[in-house]
Amino acid sequence: MDVPRTAAGAPDCALCQKHLHRHGPHPDDVAYVSCVRHRFDDGAAIHLCGLDFCAHKGERTVLLGPNGAGKSTLLQHLLGLLKADEGVVRVFGVDPHDAWRDIRQRVGVVLQNVDVQLIMPTVYDDICFSARQYGWERAHVDAAAAAIMGRLGITELAGRTPQSLSGGEKRKVALAGALLTQPELLVLDEAFEGLDPASRAEIVELLAALSRDDGVSIVLTTHDIDAVAEIADYCYVLHASGEIVLSGTPAEVFAHADLLEASNIRPPILAELFDRLGSPARPLTVEEAAGVLSGAGGMVQSETIGGASRSATQHEGGRA
Repeated sequence: MDVPRTAAGAPDCALCQKHLHRHGPHPDDVAYVSCVRHRFDDGAAIHLCGLDFCAHKGERTVLLGPNGAGKSTLLQHLLGLLKADEGVVRVFGVDPHDAWRDIRQRVGVVLQNVDVQLIMPTVYDDICFSARQYGWERAHVDAAAAAIMGRLGITELAGRTPQSLSGGEKRKVALAGALLTQPELLVLDEAFEGLDPASRAEIVELLAALSRDDGVSIVLTTHDIDAVAEIADYCYVLHASGEIVLSGTPAEVFAHADLLEASNIRPPILAELFDRLGSPARPLTVEEAAGVLSGAGGMVQSETIGGASRSATQHEGGRA
């Protein structure tokens, strides 16, 4: 995307004049955050500055960072749950806090604590809740619910009470409710928490299919560093201070061990293993590691590891 480095709407932030903000909100950005400051009722404040955050159509965008860095706060601004005191937040070109009713049917969400989302007496009612609120006809709701429950393998849970489910089952139910209305943007906070390995693999493949086949934009946070190469097309790294210090494909981001260490993020276990073995290769998936070890094609180049190649951006540049 060829966009100007600055534009009308780009924030005027005295604390981050050292950064080069590529652009203000651009029509091709599904979601955009720049230099957001929020003060909570208890007086605590968080300043999400540094690089601009942009999520593009059909991409899986992952936020990485230590606890307390502001990952969930950024998501809450995207969902209109918080109003920025300073800075710019845009989703589909509007401020989500001020215009949430205009975009709510285009956004699906699964919060980290899914219990706060599961409020109906049965799983089926919970999954159908949003569609019913939007006035969908009953036949349309029933067909959509049957389809998404089948896709997630939870049809047999339809008559259960959400409170009786396991943590992984609750997360699947919440995801089904988020996907029922076929959102254009899916926001997930710790998407894989509580999932067993089989369910985790299913969700990874589902997210890939939603992005690849349906053009859904996905923004998610995770502490599962070893899964990032499988689930991300593009990543942003937050320092403990709330500053967005690095962006790029998984391969590009994990090549910057110094910045990751400063943000309290360890490298993926395969990359760490190959580093300790003295290998110049940095595979991020089992398939890439097997290719390196077998000598098939030699070292996998960064253009094919962890997504399409883009220049990793450090600190003073924004995403193009």
